[in-house]
Amino acid sequence: MSVDFIGMIQSRKQSEIHPAAGAAVDRDYVRAFARAHEQAGFDRILVPHHSTGPSATLTVSYAAAVTERIHFMLAHRPGFTAPTLAARQIATLDQFSGGRLGVHFISGGSDDEQQRDGDYLGHDERYARTDEYLGILRRIWTEDRPFDHEGRYYRFRQGFSEVKPAQAPHVPVYFGGASEAAIAVAGKHADVYALWGESLEQVRELTTRVRQAAAQHGRTVRFSVSLRPVLAATEAKAWARADSILERTRALRAQLGQGRGGPLQSEGARRLLAAAERGDRVDQRLWTAVARETGGRSNSTGLVGTPEQVAEALLAYYDLGVTTFLIRGFDPLEDAVDYGRELIPRVRELVARRAGAAPAARAA
Repeated sequence: MSVDFIGMIQSRKQSEIHPAAGAAVDRDYVRAFARAHEQAGFDRILVPHHSTGPSATLTVSYAAAVTERIHFMLAHRPGFTAPTLAARQIATLDQFSGGRLGVHFISGGSDDEQQRDGDYLGHDERYARTDEYLGILRRIWTEDRPFDHEGRYYRFRQGFSEVKPAQAPHVPVYFGGASEAAIAVAGKHADVYALWGESLEQVRELTTRVRQAAAQHGRTVRFSVSLRPVLAATEAKAWARADSILERTRALRAQLGQGRGGPLQSEGARRLLAAAERGDRVDQRLWTAVARETGGRSNSTGLVGTPEQVAEALLAYYDLGVTTFLIRGFDPLEDAVDYGRELIPRVRELVARRAGAAPAARAA
């Protein structure tokens, strides 16, 4: 099976080691960032959502207009837009982008984040709402005549969309969340289930649970893991670079008055911190120090080594059934270029060899 690579763009330069500066939207940076991913050989780009940031939907629209081939993954939070309207917006964006859209649905792992936009539902209830929301979206995208709906969270009459997604039967549905409530929804709706950069043991355990949840609905799910590769010409230089990133992360957090971050409510953050409790280095290359420093926020674990070593580490996840990797750097644009030159081709070559060896082994 082939492997896909997803990058991530933001509306201006920022990361754990680069403070956000200037206007919240830098069109030149977004254009250069998106094109760099396309030229580097990424398959798709994630545009994230934050309760105080620019619109991810409009950022995708702009980035799609300045690129030609690369696909996108829109981060979308159910609950703030009526599902009938969201379905039409997503279908329209898929049409205008030429069928290059996927959507990552985020139910929300932080009460504070949700409440900034006026959402006061609790954690498990947010996932129950997402279940209903996704069911409506699928019907709006695929049904050829209006229908009524009366559920726990949504009610409407004669819901319908004249515009359908360019992709059939609809745009790919990405989904994350490691709680029991999240896994139940993932098994029912996800085309691709996304994990943060956990240890191999954790990934094996979580993907097994998701597969079991999907099997209850007669479905199969693909898997994605998000990691922060730290590359250098030698292993020693790569770990020295990682040490520098950690020190710069600490310095920036101190400058911003943040200090070491406390754990978030999300189960995913707790799982990253559980991996960090095993030490800064897990499974030889999984680097957990920044995750520990930030309280497990976002995909903050790395893989450290030479391009060859990190490619082999990614192949270990591939052997567990992971066929998509979301990779982004601490130097966002520059690292995307390096990944395209040094890492992505090596991983694709290793996967092709592995795929070619399987039929030979079966024949033998």
